[in-house]
Amino acid sequence: MPEIDYTCAAIDLGASSGRVVVGKVGDGELGLTEVHRFPNAPVSRTSSLHWDVSRLYREILDGLRKAASYTPSSAGIDSWAVDYGLLDDCGRLLAEPRHHRDPRTRDSIEEVREHVSDQELYRVTGLQQLPINTLYQLVADRAELRLDDARKLLLIPDLFIHWLTGEVGAEITNVSTTQLYDVSTGDWAHDLMRTLDLPTHLLAPLREPGDQAGTLRADVAERTGLGSGFSVTTVASHDTASAVAAVPATREDFAYISCGTWSLVGLELDSPVLGEQSRAANITNERGIDGTTRYLRNTMGLWLLQECVRTWHQHGWTERLDALLDRAAREPAFTSVIDTDDPAFLTPQDMPAAIANACAHAGEPVPSTPAATVRCLLESLAMAHRRTLRDVARLADRHVGVVHLVGGGSRNALLCQLTADACGVPVIAGPTEATALGNILVQARAHGVLGERAELRKLVAETQPLRHFEPSGNERAWAAAESRLAGGRY
Repeated sequence: MPEIDYTCAAIDLGASSGRVVVGKVGDGELGLTEVHRFPNAPVSRTSSLHWDVSRLYREILDGLRKAASYTPSSAGIDSWAVDYGLLDDCGRLLAEPRHHRDPRTRDSIEEVREHVSDQELYRVTGLQQLPINTLYQLVADRAELRLDDARKLLLIPDLFIHWLTGEVGAEITNVSTTQLYDVSTGDWAHDLMRTLDLPTHLLAPLREPGDQAGTLRADVAERTGLGSGFSVTTVASHDTASAVAAVPATREDFAYISCGTWSLVGLELDSPVLGEQSRAANITNERGIDGTTRYLRNTMGLWLLQECVRTWHQHGWTERLDALLDRAAREPAFTSVIDTDDPAFLTPQDMPAAIANACAHAGEPVPSTPAATVRCLLESLAMAHRRTLRDVARLADRHVGVVHLVGGGSRNALLCQLTADACGVPVIAGPTEATALGNILVQARAHGVLGERAELRKLVAETQPLRHFEPSGNERAWAAAESRLAGGRY
């Protein structure tokens, strides 16, 4: 355990909200104090979806100013993956970053296939094929001539680090999500980019979690009150990589589900799995801390519930979410099931109507109340967890004895219990703020306060509130419900 106290700030940007928290790491102590929270959402500009990064940057500065009273020694930034800003030759942002749910990439996968086979692409990058991936966004940008004046590509955390410090870099856990990273060389996939006629001069130097990214620019230091020489530390800037770093695992046979807007279900491995069966199962190999591989599949998470709640609010619904979840828990089991990974659910929309349409199309009973809709989508999410856990365990030849469910989804007791039931193993839920904790732990370790990865996790397990959910043993019912999914993809 650490013998000294270390205080730092974590800037944790999610797809639906952002926060700045102050973390204190000490002898048997790991505490978080949230000092600033703000909403985040895509913004529509004419016919496209963007991120309002200027507003987010102002929120980050406000949060750091509030954090200054706690006298932190450093700050680190994590965010969602795949999205990026393009800089000109003077280091200025050319345009607002596009949102990964923007539909411009609908033809990009087929365009890439004309030059690189699916098998070769997986051999090089080890990534799940998703239209949101940076590779496909870049291909779409090239078609729109958006790359002509671009000199550097910075993923979202690296863009904010650039604005804070003036430095340019690319943190490797986030880079590994782009489908522009070569898992064999541990470097950008230069040959792949040249094959696809994508400019390699866009690529920034790679950084590892724990590297020092730089110090605050003078104007930022003055505005935030943090002072000159304040350190910005590179963390595992992909939010899932930070969350996995804070999984409170005390045994080797664990799997994790980082559940928020997305659910990322996977294992921590020593090396990637690149075989044809892994590719066909659409499983991804991303970097974790200490050179580990996060072997996972990205499935739809609580996005469906978030969009349902947003739609119901627009129609005057005022019920508390916890009350709705209580009613959903009392709904009959397995009345309706859907494939939550259907691309039809990817974009912002009237999600209750989309779920109803999916049920009708599949011959499933259409939910008639919000509680029935929530029961349908949560059981279906748990079924997606079940499918993915089964696939990653089989392909990695690993036995899974426990699932750690971290992130915002760990608050949802119904989802946690359904996941335990669906997967047939105990679920340990929490910490909710796993991403911020992972951010802070990596900073503390970079500054000499903590040691091995196991020490980080032990500290989380001993200091954070966790809930345990045991499976109910109704495997036959889950298998029967799974078999009803339209198309039999799994």
